Amino acid sequence: MSTQDEVRDASARFYSALNRMADGDGSEMSRAWSHSETVTAMHPIGGEQVGWDAVKGSFEGVAEIASGGHVEIADQEIHTGEDLAYELGTERGHMKMAGESIVIEQRVTNIYRREAGEWKLVHHHTDLSPAMLGILERLQAA
Repeated sequence: MSTQDEVRDASARFYSALNRMADGDGSEMSRAWSHSETVTAMHPIGGEQVGWDAVKGSFEGVAEIASGGHVEIADQEIHTGEDLAYELGTERGHMKMAGESIVIEQRVTNIYRREAGEWKLVHHHTDLSPAMLGILERLQAA
């Protein structure tokens, strides 16, 4: 299997976990991500999470209020090096957050690192989502 195919498989693991999260189950993220203290995420809900515990917590927090979602990456580009790779594309889909339907359409960059022979996600960065931010603001105000 080529390096690009290996990274494509790692991406498929991440998007499978993301789809489970968008339907209320954040438990699969552990398989897709490195558990390093250097991993980072900049989600459509804002903020910057640093370290596996913070990244994991952010996905679990969204899973608690998410349902009926589906997200896929379109216009995927993968570029690989020896032990580092990155992926660009557009995430498209839909989900409900706290019962409110939202459309997902955001640019994404994912960075993967080879760890013990397996590609793991070490950084996830998307555009901000005004719809998601609005829902979270309303939930915090309640």
